[in-house]
Amino acid sequence: MGGQMSLFHWVVVFGVVLIFSGPNKLPELAKAAGKGIREFKKAMNEDDEKKV
Repeated sequence: MGGQMSLFHWVVVFGVVLIFSGPNKLPELAKAAGKGIREFKKAMNEDDEKKV
């Protein structure tokens, strides 16, 4: 098991988020998560470019 999340774990997490946020807020949450991931990757790439 370790630190890996199985499909069942993701389904449970998705269900909990859906219960607390409601189906109308889910697209907003997904958009915010995607934006955060993109910004994180951009910052990591900028950091790598500074090292070179």
